[in-house]
Amino acid sequence: MSTYFSDRSFRFLRALARNNNRTWFHAHKADYEAQVRAPFQQLLTDLQPIIAGISPHYRSDPRTVGGSMFRIQRDTRFANDKSPYKGWQGARVFHERRRQVAAPSFYIHLQPGECFVGAGLWHPETPTVRRVRHFIVDNPAGWKAAAHGTRLRRRFRHDDSEMLVRMPAGFPSDFEFADDLRRKNFAALRPLGDDTMTGPRLLATLRSDLETLAPFVDYLCASLDLEF
Repeated sequence: MSTYFSDRSFRFLRALARNNNRTWFHAHKADYEAQVRAPFQQLLTDLQPIIAGISPHYRSDPRTVGGSMFRIQRDTRFANDKSPYKGWQGARVFHERRRQVAAPSFYIHLQPGECFVGAGLWHPETPTVRRVRHFIVDNPAGWKAAAHGTRLRRRFRHDDSEMLVRMPAGFPSDFEFADDLRRKNFAALRPLGDDTMTGPRLLATLRSDLETLAPFVDYLCASLDLEF
């Protein structure tokens, strides 16, 4: 069993949060490469055989450009916060058709004290949300198994950060999963301790977590006519 991240990974991200400017980052770019990006790329490389066993249509891609990892640079064009860098590093395990249609992803997040693993649709556009809601209403038994099954429920929670106050128009208020229809995000996640991220069982933990999340992602793919 291999380790990927270390205490130095978290030290770099904490220091970046305190010194969020281009001069500091470029002076410490080698630390970013060695302590954050390279370990994450190795993790993504080692995850690919696991992902292939879960779904042949998903990719854990370690490439620097066009791969699974999000850029550390922030897009500040329309943001009030002009800090140029994120204080975290994230990566999505994506569907092979993600560039053609909206698709759910698996996600891994590295941030001091706030690491987590999850999956689903984050901030989907209105037509996508509508398709998922209609699919849930038409296939409630499958949703119950995929989103509220015992194994998922024991380890993960659904994202409740953004909910409609009322039921969306046209949907039954007495539906068994009415709260789910009010969601703006269809995502399940669970926190990972910093010691898990730096420990030798990270890959095994992620294997178990992604396998647990797979039926949930499969259902969301079906709602959008995507292969899984």
